[in-house]
This record gives sequence, structure tokens and C-alpha cells, in this order.
Amino acid sequence: RGRGEMRRRCLLLLLALLCEPGRGREPGPGAVTCGSVLKLLNTRHNVRLHSHEVKYGSGSGQQSVTGVEASDDANSYWRIRGKNDDTCQRGTPVKCGQAIRLTHVNTGKNLHTHHFPSPLSNNQEVSAFGDDGEGDDLDIWTVQCSGTHWEREDAVRFKHIGTDVFLSITGEQYGHPIRGQREVHGMPSPNHHNYWMAMEGVFIKPSMDPAKHDEL
Repeated sequence: RGRGEMRRRCLLLLLALLCEPGRGREPGPGAVTCGSVLKLLNTRHNVRLHSHEVKYGSGSGQQSVTGVEASDDANSYWRIRGKNDDTCQRGTPVKCGQAIRLTHVNTGKNLHTHHFPSPLSNNQEVSAFGDDGEGDDLDIWTVQCSGTHWEREDAVRFKHIGTDVFLSITGEQYGHPIRGQREVHGMPSPNHHNYWMAMEGVFIKPSMDPAKHDEL
């Protein structure tokens, strides 16, 4: 009887620990944070989100966004920013469902989509738009993930707020002058073509509790 009572108490203690308020909600060391600069890998096609000073020859004529196989291309870095700069303080973990902008580091343009057909698949064109990180409301995407925060080891989706499409790649390849690069476009439904994972980059550490900053 004593052993059964001890087992019952151990079980209750374990349940209490598992159900502790807030447990599992705190961002881990692998959280993607505001201000971080990273590369994003499409997990289905194994290419990284990319842009460059090459404009579309059709559609909007804006700066093109593609997928590249090379992991060391400097034109594949994107900075994580908020819907506006007040909503995404540097070092703050990005929450699942949060509205963000992705700014291409080398050109200062934001990941953007709008109602133009993409050149190869006739899905929705994705471009890079704006100057020095400032574009318009069609630069805003929400991070779709399963937990509380966007963790670096998680595959996530990016859903466009203005047009409800998902950032996707289905494998179509361009010819000259960007031979072999994949088309990036928006698709209306979630599927295995629109999962992305954070890869190489500079990740700003999550902010400490302001009351504890003196421990640094």
C-alpha cells in the first residue's frame, strides 16, 4: 500500500511539472528572432529563397525572387522584420501567427506578392519590392507554425496577408540569364511545396527579461 501511495504521488508530481503554467511556452535557444538575418530552405525542393538585381521580363517587371541550390550565395540572406518596426523589437522571438516582413539584405527590397501571374507556372508572382526596406502592405506575411514560437528546427509556412497565398516552389526552372534557378510563387492552398526551414544566418539572441538584464 505504501508503495502504491508513493507511485501515485510521483505521478501527480510529474503531471504537475508537465502542466505547470507557461511551461513549454518560453522560447528556446533555437527561436528565430526579430532582426535575425538568415537563409530559408524550401524543404521539398532543397533550394534557398533568393533574389538579385534581375527583373521579371513579364508580369510586374519587379525584381525577381527565385530558389537556388547553392548554400553559400550571399544573395540568399533575408532579414526578419515586423509588420512595422515597433512590433518586432530586435532579439524578440517571432511568434507563430505573427505578421512579419522579409527584407532582402543585399538589395533592401521586401518579399512581396500581388495579382500577377508567375512566368513559368502561372501561379501568383512573388517579387522583391520597395526601397531601403520600405514597400507597402503587400510585403506582409504571417508565420505559420505549430508551437508558440518559430523555432529554427521547425518547418514553417509563410502566408501572405493581402492575397491569402502561401510562399511556394513547385520546381519549374528558369533559363538564361538565371539558368537552373527555380520559380518562387504563391499558391492558394497549404501543401508540401510551401514548407520552409531556417538555415544559415546570424541569429540575434532572444532578449532577456528586462528585470534580469543586469545578470549579463
